[in-house]
Amino acid sequence: MAVDSALSSPLGPPACEKDAKALRFIEEMTRNAEAVQEKVLAEILSRNADVEYLKRYKLGGATDRETFKSKLPIIKYEDLQPEIQRIANGDRSAILSAHPISEFLTSSGTSAGERKLMPTIQEELDRRQLLYSLLMPVMNLYVPGLDKGKALYFLFVKSETRTPGGLLARPVLTSYYKSEHFKTRPYDPYNVYTSPNEAILCADSFQSMYAQMLCGLLEREQVLRLGAVFASGLLRAIRFLQLHWQALASDIESGTVNQKIADPSIRDCLGKTLKPNPELAEFIRMECSKENWEGIITRIWPNTKYLDVIVTGAMAQYIPTLDYYSGGKLPMACTMYASSECYFGLNLNPICRPSEVSYTIMPNMAYFEFLPHEPADSFGLTRSDPQPVDLVDVEVGKEYELVITTYAGLYRYRVGDILRVTGFHNSAPQFHFVRRKNVLLSIESDKTDEAELQNAIDNASRLLREFNTSVGEYTSYANTKTIPGHYVIYWELLIKDSANSPTNEVLNQCCLAMEECLNSVYRQGRVADNSIGPLEIRVVRNGTFEELMDYAISRGASINQYKVPRCVNFTPIVELLDSRTVSAHFSPALPHWTPERRR
Repeated sequence: MAVDSALSSPLGPPACEKDAKALRFIEEMTRNAEAVQEKVLAEILSRNADVEYLKRYKLGGATDRETFKSKLPIIKYEDLQPEIQRIANGDRSAILSAHPISEFLTSSGTSAGERKLMPTIQEELDRRQLLYSLLMPVMNLYVPGLDKGKALYFLFVKSETRTPGGLLARPVLTSYYKSEHFKTRPYDPYNVYTSPNEAILCADSFQSMYAQMLCGLLEREQVLRLGAVFASGLLRAIRFLQLHWQALASDIESGTVNQKIADPSIRDCLGKTLKPNPELAEFIRMECSKENWEGIITRIWPNTKYLDVIVTGAMAQYIPTLDYYSGGKLPMACTMYASSECYFGLNLNPICRPSEVSYTIMPNMAYFEFLPHEPADSFGLTRSDPQPVDLVDVEVGKEYELVITTYAGLYRYRVGDILRVTGFHNSAPQFHFVRRKNVLLSIESDKTDEAELQNAIDNASRLLREFNTSVGEYTSYANTKTIPGHYVIYWELLIKDSANSPTNEVLNQCCLAMEECLNSVYRQGRVADNSIGPLEIRVVRNGTFEELMDYAISRGASINQYKVPRCVNFTPIVELLDSRTVSAHFSPALPHWTPERRR
């Protein structure tokens, strides 16, 4: 129930006094975005005035924006690698930050193809916790009654490593979950998880998932929301239930824990709550043994109000599958925008349609600049020297590459995310996440990015609708072993009626439908230059992409941050995909192309 109107916020009536305070903070920060940004930069530069990196550029203790921008270059990770390597090797001098580097946060293994080490300092945990504390007050404006139940969130840690100099290196979420901020968090009726800390903090992903799923089933009627970091993580949990429901039901029926769960802390924790419940076990067997799993989420967890998952960017392709498993009844909430480098902002309208998700940048998190991003023309050319603009000076409708300066010692660092301005909340801009700035596929002069590939997949998928089939998962590969080279797209299909599956002819037409959506440079290569061969779709058997994830995790990827790579070139992965291929299909004709745009 909303609190007294005296505490009301322009965002809406808060659910409680704690929420009112959080909403007022959001209003204060966004109304004064320019002043907050100026203060943040001055704080960062004054506290780090004597660090080696700033001295190198002769900043001379200046804290104003003009001097800062005139003296410090905009950089990429590769520019900072020597300094990061020194810190990793044990150099404890003030290289990037006056505050000691407490650990490294490892970026997603699938971001631009390499695992990066991001330096961080202890106080950054406070900053991340601050942003987390704003999420539920906003959600409570849209979904009432979340204090009357629990959240089933599938959260995981990765076993950490140490650099040669002894610093921990681990994903940002592992750092957070292992922190006292998370482990000893105060009780909040609006944020109660079904998963005990012991299950979340177990490094064995099977035991962790099993325990979290078991707890979620035991409290099925108390669950008001389901979530994971990425949409793919929630689908992995559903797949886990498909594979292990019999064992889970057996544990529930007997009140004992499966012997595969060897972690003593998990066994002890579950032993205190697990009691024989034959009725629940029978219900799970009845629902999970059905061939049709459409709507399984709302069948098992009938009081679920929404799914809390990221479905923007590359995750958008999971929306149809999530709709299938939820019966199309549940909104998908994208609540925040964050990375290993920095936490950026939050979604002030979290129950909007996935295509309408916009994140409001919180100006207190870091100092933000934005490089105007212009798509390449048909010759692959862009404007040579775009000038960055400040947070409050971005323009609605334009796309920008995000550049950050952080308290932890990143200065004018290009994150690699392309954002489109959709509007403002007060004076703080709101952005739609477009894509990572990286080229996925290239045979010759063609350059196909993630957004283009996703659009082509969406276009081809329309041909599958009459067969009640969708693309459950995909990746791609630039096959340059053939002459000419060609694009290979691996599809794992979600076929709801095996008696009415797509024909070979339809799948061949899907190849052509994809090509029609690709850029003019690609189509010119196909039609006029004969430098690119017909696009190929290879259909792989169900479960292949789960094997791909297992392989990535075995090589050190984080289960929290894992995203299916949209392009693969590592030979063992290509071989794995090829060994699981059940059929191959090629574009039967040339795509449309005319030279009119040439100048």
